[in-house]
Formats: sequence, C-alpha cells, structure tokens
Amino acid sequence: MKAGVVLSHLLPQHALSALVRAATRWRWRPWKHFLIRRVVRAYGVDLDEAAQPDVAAYAHFDAFFTRALKPGARPLDPAADALLCPADGRISQAGAIAAGRIVQAKGRDYSVAELLGDPDAARRYVAGSFVNVYLSPRDYHRVHMPCAGRLLETVHIPGRLFSVAPAAVAGVDRLFARNERLVCHFEGARGPFVMVMVGALLVSGISTAWDACVVPPYARHIRRRRHAGPQLAAGAEMAQFHMGSTVIVLLPEGGATLDAELRPERTVRMGQRLGRLHVAIE
Repeated sequence: MKAGVVLSHLLPQHALSALVRAATRWRWRPWKHFLIRRVVRAYGVDLDEAAQPDVAAYAHFDAFFTRALKPGARPLDPAADALLCPADGRISQAGAIAAGRIVQAKGRDYSVAELLGDPDAARRYVAGSFVNVYLSPRDYHRVHMPCAGRLLETVHIPGRLFSVAPAAVAGVDRLFARNERLVCHFEGARGPFVMVMVGALLVSGISTAWDACVVPPYARHIRRRRHAGPQLAAGAEMAQFHMGSTVIVLLPEGGATLDAELRPERTVRMGQRLGRLHVAIE
C-alpha cells in the first residue's frame, strides 16, 4: 500500500474538511484573492467561460469555486434520447454493473447495495450500467441532470472522507461505498435512475437545488427523506460540490446503452452525450 493511501487512513478527515469549509468562506480580501488566484494559476482555470470572470467580485473562495457559467457555455446534446454528462471532469469508470458489483479500479469493485445503503433499492440496478465522473479542482463544480426526472427520495449516508483522486481510487478498497455521500433517487420518463454525490477529503459541503445545504452537518446515522418532486429537466442544475469530488450515475437494466469511448481518464463536459437512453426493464 502506498504511503499516501496509508496516510489517508490516519488523517482526521472530517476535522480537516470542516477547517477547509471555514477557510474557503473567509471573506478577508487578501486571503480569498490569494486562494482564487493560486487555483486559477495552478490548474489553468478558464475564467472567460464564467458568468463572472472578475475574481475580485466573488465574496469568498467557495463562491468562486461553485461559480456559474455563461449561458450557452455548456450546450446540451439535442437528441431526445441522449444520456447527458452530469458534470465537467474525467471518466473514472463507466460500463455494465455485473451481478450487482461496480468497477472502482483495476482489481477493485464494490456492490450497488453498499453504495445505495439499501439492498432493496439496489435490486433495480444489479444488471444495469453506471458512469463515474471525477471532478478536479480546475473543473466547473455544479452537477446537472443526465435526463429529465422527478425526485423521489434522498438518502444521506455517513462515512469516511477519503480522497477521490485517481491514486486513492486505485488504492482504497470500496472507496465510494465507504465515503459519506448523498444518494438521490429519481423517476424519469424512461425509468428510474440514481445520482450519487460522493463526499471526499477536504470537500467542505454538498448542496442541492432543493436544499441549501445537505452536507455538513456530517451524519452519524443514515437519513432518508421522501420527496414529492421536484421535476427537473434534462441538463437542469441539481447540486453543487463545495470543493471537488465524484458523481456516480446508476441506470437499471435496459436503461441505456453507453457510448463505447467512455474509457477511464477521458475528459468530459457537462451536457455532452454519454449514451442513448432506453425504456428500462422492470
């Protein structure tokens, strides 16, 4: 096991993430300007596509990190049956779910039941498909709907906060099923689907279009919440990561045919086609 992976087990993960939350919301101008400019330079952030390109206009670093884009910066694939990419980033893994297990990295996998925290809900996806998109610090950090759907339930599952960077994904067993996460169950015109917002080390929060803040507070027990909607259109904003992480899309058997070129490390952008939707098998 690599030294970095060993260290990630020993770090006070939640305390560090809480510290980052405070630091990224500090409004002292020299501090927030320092953080923003450092990230812009280090990661080559394209400010020309931001709705607000002036870094001085952001109240704090988190406001910059969760910045909106100019209208039209992410055109949606126009096909009615397109499965849309939910976020900017890179494909971590994508493909078929085999006997209820999802590939994490070479030689590592985890179960749908673990990820969702619900064996009954997992049954719909044991032979389905999945797409895992990793968001790095340079990326746009709002997450959008891969297709139209009505929100049925959210499940906030407590857990660890391992890094979701490629080295950690390759080195930590069942990482996505162990990290704190928000599971969002939707019903679409073509069948059910799930969006899983995975927390990570130094990720200081997850917010949704229907709740201002879901994480933190960091949970001790699984919290379920039933919803009577909302109905969200394909490409509509559904959540934000306050610092980078990973979003996983689950589709049931027969729900979609994924494009063959969705290989690990492929760069993707929100709104591009990931595959073609079908009517799911019940």
